[in-house]
Amino acid sequence: MMIKTAPEIATTDLSTLAIDLIRAAGCEYGDIRLCSYRNQNFTARDRSLSHLADNVGSGFGVRVLLNGAWGFAASHRQTPQEITRIVALAVDIAKASHLTQLNPVRLAPVPIQRDRYITPIEIDPFLVPISEKTQLLLGINEKLLAYREKGIKKAHSFLRFAREDKTFASTEGTLIEQTIYRTYSGFGCTAVANGDAQSRSYERPPLNIGYEHIDKSDLLSQTDRVAEEAIEKVHAPVGPSGIRSTLILKPSNLFLTIHESVGHPTELDRVYGYESNFAGTSFATTDKLNKLQYAAPWVNFKCDRTQPAGRGTMGYDDEGVPAQEWYVVKDGILVDYLTDRETAYRLGRNTSNGCAYADSWANVPMVRIPNLGLEPGADGGSHTATLADMIADTEEGILIDGIGSFSIDQQRRNFQFGGDAFWKVEKGRIVGMLKNVTYQGMTVDFWNSIDAIGTAAELEQCGTDMCGKGEPMQIAQMTHACVPVRVRNIQIGGPSSS
Repeated sequence: MMIKTAPEIATTDLSTLAIDLIRAAGCEYGDIRLCSYRNQNFTARDRSLSHLADNVGSGFGVRVLLNGAWGFAASHRQTPQEITRIVALAVDIAKASHLTQLNPVRLAPVPIQRDRYITPIEIDPFLVPISEKTQLLLGINEKLLAYREKGIKKAHSFLRFAREDKTFASTEGTLIEQTIYRTYSGFGCTAVANGDAQSRSYERPPLNIGYEHIDKSDLLSQTDRVAEEAIEKVHAPVGPSGIRSTLILKPSNLFLTIHESVGHPTELDRVYGYESNFAGTSFATTDKLNKLQYAAPWVNFKCDRTQPAGRGTMGYDDEGVPAQEWYVVKDGILVDYLTDRETAYRLGRNTSNGCAYADSWANVPMVRIPNLGLEPGADGGSHTATLADMIADTEEGILIDGIGSFSIDQQRRNFQFGGDAFWKVEKGRIVGMLKNVTYQGMTVDFWNSIDAIGTAAELEQCGTDMCGKGEPMQIAQMTHACVPVRVRNIQIGGPSSS
C-alpha cells in the first residue's frame, strides 16, 4: 500500500490573508481555493489484489484578475509566508499576461455566498476496513473464474473512493467550505475461444455517495450473467458492417454518446476557441443559439448540479456559483451552453450557470460538463416507449449495452462508438449476441433520428469519472442520467462499398 501524507487543510485565516493581499495589490478580482484530496483505489486481478493506493494531497491555488488579465499560482505549503509569496507571484503573472491581452476579461456577477456543503452519505467509505473491501473483490473474481473451463481466462474488479475538501474565498466576500464524497465499483472478465478474446463488464456507476453504494449482493449476483455473456460473446458472429440499421441503446451505452456529442460541444470555452485540446472546439457556435434543431422535438437535454448523488453534484462550483439546473437542448432546440463567469459575460448573460471546476489545487478552473442528462419521454407521449416495447416494435436492429471504443472529430460533428455487448433483434425478439459492432453518425443527424424514448421508470444514473480536458490535462467527473432510446437508419461499421 502506498500512502502519501500532506499538511492539514489551511484555516480560513489563510484565506483571509490571501484576500487582503489581493485587494492591496489593486486587483479587480481574486480568489483562493484551499484543497485536500484523499483517494483510495483497489484493483483485483484473478485471485490477487494487484493494486491498493491510499493517497492524500493538499495545497492551494490563487487566481487574480488585474487590468483584465488573469494570473494564477499555486503551492502545497499552506503557511502565511507561502500565501504571501504565491499572491505576489499570481499578481506578477497577471501583469505579464496583460502585455499580450487583446480583450480584457470581464466576469458575470454572482451573489455573495457564506455556506457549507457536504455530500449526504450513510457510510463513510474510508471507515470501512481494507480487509472487507479486498475480500469483496476477491470474492467477485472467484465467482467469475468458476467459469474457467467454459472459457473465462481473466477476471478483474475494482473499488474507488474519493473525498475532496475545499475552502473557497473571493474578494467579493464569498466564503464556502465543501466536502465531496465519491464512490465507484465494478468488475469484468475475458473469455477466450477460437483465437479470439472478448470481454464483458458490469458497474455500479460512479456517484457522489457513501459506501452504501457498494451493494455486495448486487455485485455478486451479476457475476454469473456477466461470465455467461462473455462466453456467448466470444462465440458470437461478428456484427454487420457497411449497412444502415435501427439501434436500441441502453443507458449504459447512451451516456457516453451524450457526453461526447452534447456535453463537450456545448462547453462555451470550446465554442469560443479558448479550449481546443482533446477533440477540438465545437460546431455549436453562438449564432446557432435558439435556432439549431439539435435533436428531434421530443428530445430534451438538461443539466442538473443539484441531482441527488450525481457525480457532478456539489453545492457550488469553483467560482462560488450556486448549483443549479437548466436545459441546453429543449424540445430539440439548442437553448443554452455550459458557462463559467468569464464565458457567461461574453455571451451577454448576467450570471454563470456554475460549470467552473479544477481537479486540483494546482490547476486553474475551467468550464467542465456538469451532470447532463436525457429526460425521459413524456407520459403518454407518442414517442415514449419502454425498452421492451422498443424491442417488440423493431423488425430488425441491434441492441447495445455498455461502452467500448469511440472517436469524434475536431468540432464534435462526426463520431463513432462501440459498446460492451450487442444483441441482434429480429421481428420484435432478441435472437442472439453479436460482437465487434460499431455505429457512426453526424451529431445533429443522430439526435434527430431518435423515434422512441424510454420512460421515467427506466432512468439510470450512468456517468464517468475520467473526463479529460485541457493542457495540462485535468480530469472531471459527471453523471449523464438517461433512458433507453431507439434510433433509426444509423450507419453500422464502415461505409458501404456500394
